[in-house]
Amino acid sequence: MTAQVLTHYDNGRLARGCGIVIVRQRPETAKGTVFITLEDEIGNVNVIVWPGLVEEQRREVMGTALLGMHGQWQTANSVRHLVAKRLVDL
Repeated sequence: MTAQVLTHYDNGRLARGCGIVIVRQRPETAKGTVFITLEDEIGNVNVIVWPGLVEEQRREVMGTALLGMHGQWQTANSVRHLVAKRLVDL
């Protein structure tokens, strides 16, 4: 789904998306969580990758330029992001 389509998804819905990785952040205070921002032809999607998945899919998390993902969409108070469950190097 594009960034625009995802913005209309309900909280908790399973979602898929892909895009060019424009930002990877792994703040020390996040205890191993990686935050990725993807850009597609419409906009940006913020992705949260929990530490367990980071370790399982380190190559995809750290080295992929075009990233596909499957996960759960979360939205609350106008904050939207995808919690990754599986990452795909495209």
